[in-house]
Amino acid sequence: MKLEISADKYITGEFWTAGQRQAARIHEVSYRACFKPQLPRYFIERLTKAGDIVYDPFMGRGTTPIEAAIMKRIPYGNDVSPLSRVFTESRINPPDLTFIIDRLDEINWWRPECTPDINDEMTVFYHPNTLHQIHSLQAHFEGRSLDKSDAWIRMVATNRLSGHSPGFFSVRTMPPNQAVSIDRQKIINERNNQIPEEKNLAELILRKTKSLLSQGVPTAKEQLFLTGLSEHTPEIDDGTVSLTVTSPPFLDVVDYEKDNWLRHWFLKIESPKLTIHKTVQDWCDFTRRTLKELCRITKSGGHIAYEVGEVRNGKLLLEQVVAEAACGLPVRLVNVYVNKQDFTKTANCWGVNNNRQGTNTNRILLFQVVD
Repeated sequence: MKLEISADKYITGEFWTAGQRQAARIHEVSYRACFKPQLPRYFIERLTKAGDIVYDPFMGRGTTPIEAAIMKRIPYGNDVSPLSRVFTESRINPPDLTFIIDRLDEINWWRPECTPDINDEMTVFYHPNTLHQIHSLQAHFEGRSLDKSDAWIRMVATNRLSGHSPGFFSVRTMPPNQAVSIDRQKIINERNNQIPEEKNLAELILRKTKSLLSQGVPTAKEQLFLTGLSEHTPEIDDGTVSLTVTSPPFLDVVDYEKDNWLRHWFLKIESPKLTIHKTVQDWCDFTRRTLKELCRITKSGGHIAYEVGEVRNGKLLLEQVVAEAACGLPVRLVNVYVNKQDFTKTANCWGVNNNRQGTNTNRILLFQVVD
């Protein structure tokens, strides 16, 4: 028996602005396929109050927990990738700017033992002196118990590794949420007749830090961040979460492991073995396991906002698959919000226009957990 979505459940409109600069700058950390902070804010302000727990089991760069902390809620988050905690934890209760400046001054950026080999393949991205600084920064972090200043610097450096403007450590390449391969970067360099220029890492980290901290910072007396499967979060007690706002991986649309290989290299962590769902049924089963766990941790009357976007040029409506996955679980479908608007997306780099190809709308199923 399916949980059918009747036509009257759909609400279409522009529920929040798509403006790139309409959210707090603390969110401006690049990550592939992340939703804008305005999306979780819409549901947080309507369905929760200060002190409630707001959760995201696929937190990515941490948009939902960061926005929850800004709004004086208790931020909870989880992701199978350890990269998510690097990006999220340090932006809640971050250190004062003066402490970050002092730590940048203390770091030995030119460790002799970190001089790169002249044949190091990473010089396709970085000037040898830039690469020397990167290796020195890696050595600074290695084996240390990172305090807030170190964790912040590591987070910003991870975000500045590669990109398409002078504010990044690398030569011009793809946008920072998609790291190309070494061979692909060689082609980009040849095509653009470019060679990596020397960069000052401390200056670039400080510049990005000032921007991120320029509009205030999120604070939270309590928080919980996990690295694991969305369907197994025993650290979260039964019936404690007021609201989940999340966006799961959309079938096999995005290869997060491939996109983040350069960040994993810098952090010296193994790329997580992410499950890519090749069939709709596999994705439906995965969604059901996730929803079942969300029902366990959500208080009676609490809500789950499950964003699925569009795939396969809109021919497959994932909200129908989620509805099927939810059948028999203790939830009530409140509405399906279809947020449609003009906005800027990474696909524009390939000439993909808004509302033509790729993901063009936010499609959010709002469930209420019932007894």
